[in-house]
Amino acid sequence: MHDVEANKKLVLAYYETAFRGDPERAARDYAGETYIQHNPRVADGTEGFIAFVRGLLNSFPDMKLMIKRVIAEGDLVVTHAHIIKIPGEPGLAVVDIFRVESGKVVEHWDVVEAVPSTALNSNGMV
Repeated sequence: MHDVEANKKLVLAYYETAFRGDPERAARDYAGETYIQHNPRVADGTEGFIAFVRGLLNSFPDMKLMIKRVIAEGDLVVTHAHIIKIPGEPGLAVVDIFRVESGKVVEHWDVVEAVPSTALNSNGMV
């Protein structure tokens, strides 16, 4: 049986620790020994994760991550986030799917879409 609440807390700690400036600690404390990556711009393994996040943080030092929703079922945790790389810009709507195994994050998928400056409705993407 999966503890979805524990999985949600684990994923939030992993994601927030990484994007608040310490991807090395996030990988060490929360990622599994095997880490499968489905984002085509990121290599498998925690080294790929660390390099990707560190590159973003170095390129966008004022980047903000705001997690809006967290949904969990079984061994999967889904986050819906708003990432603003440059203050004043609309940013990105991001959906991440994490698979948890034995209390560690072991697999990741994501879908990223730019938030447009105008929309045909006022509902927002995030």
